[in-house]
Amino acid sequence: MSWDSYIDNLKTADQSGQVPVAEAAICGFSPGQESIWASSPGLKNITVDEIKKLTAKDRSSFYQSGVYIAGIRCRLIRDQLDMDGFYSLDLKTAADDEGNTYSICVGKSATALVIAKGTKDASGGQVSNKVFKIVEYLRSVKM
Repeated sequence: MSWDSYIDNLKTADQSGQVPVAEAAICGFSPGQESIWASSPGLKNITVDEIKKLTAKDRSSFYQSGVYIAGIRCRLIRDQLDMDGFYSLDLKTAADDEGNTYSICVGKSATALVIAKGTKDASGGQVSNKVFKIVEYLRSVKM
């Protein structure tokens, strides 16, 4: 199975005609098998430690300390990763050198994390809608 097509799908236009996702990755999170299955260049440096932290049972420290994805510091907006029907973490990056922040959504299927970083002008809702569609499909096929 090629996961690259999922990355390509995430980076297509949404119903508004805008392309809300700039970078995407699909990572396995089964214990001992944490790895990147596919990614665009901007998220190719996601580490095993970052994957483990994203899927840990206790993510309460994210509210104060934040979390890193591919070395990018993010603050937690909403944690619904283990909530039926949602399965997502909504994050916002720290400001870059130009003062820009970006929405990031992490979705969780049975075996994979779907991670998308938005474009500068994308809303968190646009990014999470793209992730949700992929996660919903992966959950339906037990992936």
